[in-house]
Amino acid sequence: MWDYLQHLSYWDWLAFGTLLLILEVFGAGGYLLWLGVAAACVGVLTFLFPALPWTWQLPLFGVLSVLSAVLWWQRQRHAAKPSEQPGLNRRGQELLGRQFVLHEAIDGGRGKIKAGDTLWLVSGPDLPAGTPVRVVGQDGVLLKVEAV
Repeated sequence: MWDYLQHLSYWDWLAFGTLLLILEVFGAGGYLLWLGVAAACVGVLTFLFPALPWTWQLPLFGVLSVLSAVLWWQRQRHAAKPSEQPGLNRRGQELLGRQFVLHEAIDGGRGKIKAGDTLWLVSGPDLPAGTPVRVVGQDGVLLKVEAV
């Protein structure tokens, strides 16, 4: 084992990095990506400096692994900003607070409104068709309304 460690070549590091990246493809969730990149970097450094001893290669791998993971984590944390359109891809959220006219009467707690070209199922107090209502909530595809 000591003989192997004393003669680590760039091929060993590149193979280790490739193995980590392949394992990442199978669903590690980003954990092995930065280890694989760090191993590849150590492989490149070992290629450029063939006399680099293993006592420097292993700590260099550790430092590069931690550094790359921390830098990526900070970048992701700062990149996550609130959306300008929070209701995007959440059908019905854009209807909250808007007023519509009942397309079908609410009978037994259920009725329909027409929003644009879509009929939405609504729940609320019994009201006749043609009554103006305001959307006050949503439960899945069911909109909750109240009379205006």
